[in-house]
Amino acid sequence: MSVLPRLRRVTLLTLTLLSSCAATQPGGGDSAHAETARLEVSGASGAYLSGRTAEAEGELGLAADLFLAGLKIDPSSPELLREAFITSLLSGRGEAVTLARRMQTNVAAQLLLANADAKDGRWSSAENRLSAIVRQGPVQVLQPLLVAWAQFGGGRVDAALATLTPLAEGQRFRGAYALHAALIADLAGRKPEAERFYRIAQTDSGGVNLQMARMLASWQARNGHVAEAQQTLNTLQDQAPDVAIAVPALYNASSKPMVRNALDGMAEAYLAFGAALRGQEGGADQAVLMLRLGLDLRPDLTMARLISSDILDAAHHEAGALAMLNPVAEDDPLIAVVRLRQAALSARVGQVDAALSLLDKVSAAYPTRPDPWSMRGDLLRDGKRFAEAVTAYSTAIQLRGKPDRSDWPLYYQRGIAYDRSGDWPHAEADLQHALQLSPDEPFVLNYLGYSWTEHGENLTKARQMIERAVALRPDDGAIVDSLGWVALRQNDTKGAVRLLQRAVELESGDSTVNMHLGDAYWAVGRKLEAQFQWRRALTLNPEPEDLPKLQAKLRESEAALGNLPAKP
Repeated sequence: MSVLPRLRRVTLLTLTLLSSCAATQPGGGDSAHAETARLEVSGASGAYLSGRTAEAEGELGLAADLFLAGLKIDPSSPELLREAFITSLLSGRGEAVTLARRMQTNVAAQLLLANADAKDGRWSSAENRLSAIVRQGPVQVLQPLLVAWAQFGGGRVDAALATLTPLAEGQRFRGAYALHAALIADLAGRKPEAERFYRIAQTDSGGVNLQMARMLASWQARNGHVAEAQQTLNTLQDQAPDVAIAVPALYNASSKPMVRNALDGMAEAYLAFGAALRGQEGGADQAVLMLRLGLDLRPDLTMARLISSDILDAAHHEAGALAMLNPVAEDDPLIAVVRLRQAALSARVGQVDAALSLLDKVSAAYPTRPDPWSMRGDLLRDGKRFAEAVTAYSTAIQLRGKPDRSDWPLYYQRGIAYDRSGDWPHAEADLQHALQLSPDEPFVLNYLGYSWTEHGENLTKARQMIERAVALRPDDGAIVDSLGWVALRQNDTKGAVRLLQRAVELESGDSTVNMHLGDAYWAVGRKLEAQFQWRRALTLNPEPEDLPKLQAKLRESEAALGNLPAKP
């Protein structure tokens, strides 16, 4: 679900984090002052409405400028104050701290002020501010982590561990509290305690995520357990295949601690909390705020940037998603993951050459990895550069070595590229190979079955395959269309009409599906309905190869019905 187009919800949802901030309304006065006030409010209202528009479009920096301008006109407006604070915070503006000082009952503001105290080394002030936050809603999970890190930052190791130990030995969120207790004990040089807490974290966290894997591997590598560190990171190749390309760099970085000080620890707490919120329904808005608070403490927290970029991308703000990744340093262990993400985003905003250039850099830095080549194939195929796509996919397949079940997409995608470049024999072989690797992939079953239907080959087997695909994806209009099309080719006209009507219900805006329904109507004698469907298909941006087919169908049908003489 989109996030930033409805970013207004941030001020209502963020944490239960954003409680209302009381403010004094403008007072009365004589008529001259009243007129001035009216004009000022009008100006402030204009700034507010313009800010809301910019906010809805994901232009958070511009929105912050507008809300701040409106706040200068009407300093007592609680709405402008709240919006100026949120947009300033989310866009990384320094004004957010100044605004936060005016919002004493606002939890998000207090968290940001605690960050400011921590960055200035005022650890007691940070601890007091964090301890004073009412522990209710989601913040009650986060608060003890931040308090413990503030205590550690102030040199109170025993107090920090005392804050977390009961929670690490409790029932709820035990793994998260144990991990941070382990990090604190690790930094304090308390090896036995650190080892015990790391073990609890590893056992009770319900799986190893990227950040935890890096922390555990660092602990293992720094304590002489090199093989264990390598194994810990290798688990990411199955659990998080999109970061597999970075595993060697992550291993090289494991000789240094992931968390270097209390600020890093607080940033990791925000990151973990933000990642957890993002996984909950409707939690992306809150996640954005948590991640920004983490980046406020540690701008080089790359995972926070990656997750923030994903959220922006999901909200269709690709430019903002790209900008979020730009500060990542070239020597960051996750730089390959970042570059692949930037390439995908660049292609989506029409910067295909920039995307291919980024992939060139990744290929040069990681010459044995298939990832940049498979992505290159995708970009070239999307751009209808099918022969080049075949070459890219072939390189990826060669680099993969002996194929396994997980490689079926490469053969499927190369098969499509072969087909669209006019090489059906190689396409057919790749599609069959994809099915050998993973026999129940509905898209492969559908593509091969539909292609056989178009070539007039293996119609009985094609129908069986497409029926299996429909069973796997019964509400996929394109696959239902394929089943209707093969039924029509087998002269099962009644079945074809029924299936293609269902396909149009599922994919009403698809030109090919509407064209096929017209063909089925014509076959059963429903001539006027056939013409209607063909005319409708013409209005739905038909594929270039379908356009002359539709025009010919309409000419011939009009001639057959006596409307027009047939044209050659």
